[in-house]
Amino acid sequence: MSIILRRILCALSLAAALAAPAVAQTAFPSRPVSLVVGFAPGGPADVVARLIAPALAADLGQPVVVENASGAGGSIGQGRVAQARPDGHVILFGSLAQATIPTLVRGLPFDPLALEAIGMVNEVPMSIIARRDFPAATLADLVVVVRREGTRLNLGNAGVGSTSHLCSLLLIAAIGTPVTIVPYRGNGPAMNDLLSGTLDMGCDQTTNNAEQIRTGAIRGYAITTAERTSALPDVPTTAEAGLPAMSMSGWNMLFAPAGTPRPVIDRLNRALLATLRDEAVTRRMVELGSRPAAGDRTTPAGAQAFWRAEIARWKPLLEGR
Repeated sequence: MSIILRRILCALSLAAALAAPAVAQTAFPSRPVSLVVGFAPGGPADVVARLIAPALAADLGQPVVVENASGAGGSIGQGRVAQARPDGHVILFGSLAQATIPTLVRGLPFDPLALEAIGMVNEVPMSIIARRDFPAATLADLVVVVRREGTRLNLGNAGVGSTSHLCSLLLIAAIGTPVTIVPYRGNGPAMNDLLSGTLDMGCDQTTNNAEQIRTGAIRGYAITTAERTSALPDVPTTAEAGLPAMSMSGWNMLFAPAGTPRPVIDRLNRALLATLRDEAVTRRMVELGSRPAAGDRTTPAGAQAFWRAEIARWKPLLEGR
């Protein structure tokens, strides 16, 4: 090998060695992070996303901007993230909808499993609710009215495959009488119609209705978890109120596009864990009737396993709808 060639190779090696630290030191995030919500503003997912965004931003050192991409039961928002560049700057504030889209929605221009879980944010009971002048004082009374009126009553949800849609399916199955199901482009619009009296009933997350129940703006009949929530201590569980088969929880989880580098996932997870240690954030979650996530589900691996288990859990009900 000539002296000139050796000098060229040596120079190239030195240049690569000098460049490597610069690449390794590229910081994440290097610009604002988009937190995509697949439902309309004002709904339960949007409320919690906007609650955690400032705390995430404080830990990441970059703004976290909530973006609503509503429609198609959350699949529009999911597609926005699944098709984004996998660098962690566009992430999804996901919900139970992400466990139903793979079964419900066909012909999507993206793979509905093309997400990487970052960690669970919270779990939340559902509330069986109705307009304030609905002619039933208790859940037992509501069952009687539903069985008498049937499809003359309408039951709203945030869209096909949403958490409130699943709750509606479980409620109808538990009562044993069909009603008219009305899908909306998110929980916010459905709540507006319930408040105005246009909509008869709903089955929605407590994060979206605890305040309205407390003030009497709507009726709250039962929550769908095994224990009462401190946000609505006077509202019985479905088991206490006579519908023990009506049991479920909603949840929210952060996702990144598939292929996002593990260091980026881990950095986002650290920001999430810091957020879940923020007393102001967790206190507000509890006030909304939600439980901050804890344990294995706050890890990327634990959240990913839970998400896949939820897909399997709801698939039979959705296929038989």
